[in-house]
Formats: sequence, C-alpha cells, structure tokens
Amino acid sequence: MARPLIGVSTYLEAGARWGVWELEAALLPVGYPRLVQRAGGLAAMLPPDAPERAVETVARLDALVIAGGPDVDPVRYGAEREPRTGPPAPERDAWELALIDAALAAGVPLLGICRGMQLLNVALGGTLVQHLDGHAEVVGVFGGHPVKPVPGTRYAAIVPEETSVPTYHHQAVDRLGEGLLPSAYAADGTVEALELPSGQGWVLGVQWHPEMGEDVRVMRALVEAAAAG
Repeated sequence: MARPLIGVSTYLEAGARWGVWELEAALLPVGYPRLVQRAGGLAAMLPPDAPERAVETVARLDALVIAGGPDVDPVRYGAEREPRTGPPAPERDAWELALIDAALAAGVPLLGICRGMQLLNVALGGTLVQHLDGHAEVVGVFGGHPVKPVPGTRYAAIVPEETSVPTYHHQAVDRLGEGLLPSAYAADGTVEALELPSGQGWVLGVQWHPEMGEDVRVMRALVEAAAAG
C-alpha cells in the first residue's frame, strides 16, 4: 500500500538566512516532517495560500496537520488583544482556518498541534486564554509536564496512561468550540487535548509538541486513520 500523504501547514517568515541569502521563506521545523515519516506517512509542506484554495488542497491529502506557531489573532474569537499576546499572523490565520474548515467538511483526518489545537477550537467557535504561566519555563527551551488522558476518549485509546510531554506555550483553550470534548488535562486543569466525537470523523488537537519527543503514537494514529481512508 502507498504511504498516506500528510499535509503540514508552515510558517511564513519575512526573512530566513541560508548561505549568502536572506529571503522571505515558508518554513517548518524539521521535527514535523520527521515525525510524519517515522509514523509511516509522506510529509507535504503547505505554505500559506489563498483561503479559497483550501478545499482543492485538502482534497489531495489523506490527512492534515496544523502545526504550532504564533498566537492566534484575538480578533478571530472576538477578544481584545492583551499585552502579552504576540503579533498577528493574518495570512497564516486565514489559510489555516480555511484548511480546518475544508478538512472538517470533507472528513479528512485532522491533527492540531499547539497553535493548531487552539486554532481548531477557534474555528469551531471557542475562545482562548491569552496568557498562562508555567507552560514555557525558559524562553526558547522546550520543557515538559505530565498529561492525564480522559477515559473513553480517542486520545485515551491512543495513549491510555499519564505521560510527560514536550511543551512550550503560553496560551490555552478557554471556552470549548462547538462539539469539542476535552480528552487530556495538565495537573493545573489546562485542557491539553481535545477532539470531536468519533462519529464526526478523526479530529484531535494536542497542546504539546509531539514532534519534539520520541512518542509517535499520536501521529501514527493519524497516519493509520489516513490509510484507512
């Protein structure tokens, strides 16, 4: 069987340097494609594009990953920007929201990672906490904390035990989006994973960064769902 094609959304940066060049770049930390590959999939990078092309893009994929990255613009969930919220990334917000909508409409398996989970929540009408302490201990360094699954959820079926996960974020889910269920929590009560019920397709978001760890179970579950088609 052909390995399923997993699209992963990318950053859009004003300037990136390699060799003698510094140019605008669509880029992605290599942990994302490597995790897809380790889990048995083929990775395809999806740089920001016109939102109206999202349906055509998703139609060519077997599954979609919305990667981590900058804070979601609070205007997307009707909130005022707080002082510690990062600068907006309007092109990326628009593109990834369109990708999420297209994947949900087409029943394409969908995994949101960190920002991706938060954006999934916003896409379904939820809101975010714009800053919380304790989930990014040192600037530029991934930390870790235990995450406890909610019994009976999709996530608990994939990772049934409490486990320590690589983490780096300062925002979190506040009000859950329509239909979403929390499927894992941190010790402080932060929602660490959420999902749609199984009858509504394979849709999962995780607050942490599995691409920075050794556990491939979440990504492998996505790849298996993509292969089952």
